[in-house]
Amino acid sequence: MADSHKERLDIAALEARVDELIRTVETLANENEALRSQHTVLATERATLIEKAEQARSRVEAMIARLKAMEAR
Repeated sequence: MADSHKERLDIAALEARVDELIRTVETLANENEALRSQHTVLATERATLIEKAEQARSRVEAMIARLKAMEAR
């Protein structure tokens, strides 16, 4: 009888641990999905900022060229 009781306790402990692991996996999967979504948003934002920086650089270069042309007159 003692062995049977111990086996039931061992099975219950194992079930509890499996349930805990399942919850952990679900939590990590949700976090992973959120991080992937955030990564997509940040990558899009980065691309937009790079494009704006390139446009600003082009405008500054154009202004410098105009100023140099004005100096040359």
